[in-house]
Amino acid sequence: MGSYTGRWGASACVVVGLIAGTLVPAVPAAAVHGAVPGDFNGDGYRDAVLPAPGANVSGKEAAGAVVVLYGSASGLSATRRKTLTQNTSGVPGTAEAYDRFGSATATADLNRDGYADLVVTSPYEDTAKGTNSGAVTVLWGGSGGLTSGTDLPTPSDAPAYYGLDVAALSTGAGAKTQVMVGGYDGSARFQGPFSRKGTFGSAALNQDTPSVESVALGDFDGNSTPNRVVVTSRLSGLSGGEVYIEPVTGSSPLAAGNGLISATGDINGDGYADLAVGDPDEPEVAGTDGVLGGRVLVWYGSATGIAADAQPVRITQNTASVPGTSEKYDAFGASLAVADLNRDGLADIVVGTPYEGVAGKNRSGEVTVIPGRETGALGAGSYAFNQFTTGVGGGNELDDFFGTTVSVGDVNGDGRPELFVGASGENNFTGAVWVFPGGVSGPVAKGSRVFSSFSVNLTQQNGTLLGGNGLHWVI
Repeated sequence: MGSYTGRWGASACVVVGLIAGTLVPAVPAAAVHGAVPGDFNGDGYRDAVLPAPGANVSGKEAAGAVVVLYGSASGLSATRRKTLTQNTSGVPGTAEAYDRFGSATATADLNRDGYADLVVTSPYEDTAKGTNSGAVTVLWGGSGGLTSGTDLPTPSDAPAYYGLDVAALSTGAGAKTQVMVGGYDGSARFQGPFSRKGTFGSAALNQDTPSVESVALGDFDGNSTPNRVVVTSRLSGLSGGEVYIEPVTGSSPLAAGNGLISATGDINGDGYADLAVGDPDEPEVAGTDGVLGGRVLVWYGSATGIAADAQPVRITQNTASVPGTSEKYDAFGASLAVADLNRDGLADIVVGTPYEGVAGKNRSGEVTVIPGRETGALGAGSYAFNQFTTGVGGGNELDDFFGTTVSVGDVNGDGRPELFVGASGENNFTGAVWVFPGGVSGPVAKGSRVFSSFSVNLTQQNGTLLGGNGLHWVI
């Protein structure tokens, strides 16, 4: 790993801080979620999404790109790919320096035509509404893949970093299909029906919470309509930001926890989506909020949803059966995904710990899988991967930040989901993505593959950030 001399955004580097020995820019620098694989061309195989928000495009530094690797019975190949930028025919906009196209991505069949669609954000896009106002683009799936796109315009009159995070979910027609977008002026919710022409059912802006770091959608009460989740940026006295479900004027955040990133899925198999929140920060005051090394909080859904005063399950690296030990600045919970990896009908929690030191290499990073359980304490059966794990290529190095991003999806059609792990610091911050094959009981290291930025023909020498930057420059 070498030093990175690029910049995240014009305003993101005005103030910097030293976290665990690493120089990082201050917020706004969030770029949280990455899209799960989706079948964009309708061939029966899901296609992987590798964002590269630091990619240079036509001489424009960090204009940003998204690389799609097409799924097949034999898995993924760097030769079966399509690279999309704002200079690609059919994609709205023009590639400009520091737009960071691909900062956050989400997948869903928004127009319900049988093809997955891809939502891509550019939170540092300059528009007629102002500098760094941000933009969000829907790339529409079809028999030819992602060949056309339309903008998803913010309802805000004065947006700021619109597109710091995005979530998309379709549980049915009309308003049961939604897109959530976070930014520094609040969150925007778009409801269906959506069309390839760029129309949608409705849009609403919520500015009743502080600046938004992360968004998610999940059906916590089982009524088939997605519930909104908003996680704010850091607030004084907390080891992260506040967490809101369905925020409205006067609503209260979840009282028993906070964090920086959220994900949803049915972890206990009761038919209701559950909420997981990553809280990777160190506590401001030991013993009052947060924990050493970071934590993940889990709130269970129910017929009445999730109450504001509900108590979460707390998981750390000191939890029984969870690999590792909670240590200062590990950042356990810096990335998060919830998905059924072992096909038992229970969603598992995938947790990135990008600052974990492994085999003497500080901040080389690790990813932990915590299996879902119908009953009993979460943690049992947990396992971890890092670049020191036998069968994992790439070499365990200082400041790789393995686990910057995580996602899950079956790309070879065998019914066994693959695990995707990004490492933003790999190869001088050009970044890399590991693909762990799905096994009988979950992903395995044997046969894992790594895609570097160079392997997908993104050839700049630093700062490409293939796989996305997650919360790396926030934590």
